Amino acid sequence: MIQLNSILSSADNSGAHALKVIGIPRFSKRRFAIVGVVVKCVVRGADPTGVVKDSELVDVVVVRTRKEHKRRDGSAVRFDDNAGVVVDNQGNPRGTRIFGPIAREVREAGFGKIVSLAKEVV
Repeated sequence: MIQLNSILSSADNSGAHALKVIGIPRFSKRRFAIVGVVVKCVVRGADPTGVVKDSELVDVVVVRTRKEHKRRDGSAVRFDDNAGVVVDNQGNPRGTRIFGPIAREVREAGFGKIVSLAKEVV
C-alpha cells in the first residue's frame, strides 16, 4: 500500500532515482494505492542525462509493494521494495528498460508495454 509522501524507487532507466508520491488521481477519497495504480509523483534526484529532470511532476505506475497483495486464487505476493515505472499520458513507459520483477496485476491493469519490457512477471 502506497500513500501520500511515500518514496518509491524507480524500476526503469528513465533517470529518476527516487519518486515521492504527492497524489492518487481519479480516486478522490482513496488513501492508498496498490499494484497497477497510477500515482502522481515528484522526481527526487535524477541523472543529468536522463529523460526526466529533478523536481519534475510525473505519472508513475506502481509495480512492486512491500505490503502483501492478496490474489483471487488465495495466494499473496510481496516484494522487498516499493517501486514504480514512469509513464507518459498514454500509459507507455518513458524509459526503455524495466529492472527487477513486476506483479501480474500490472498486466491486468492494462499496461502491456511495461509487462513486455520486464524480464520477470510474478
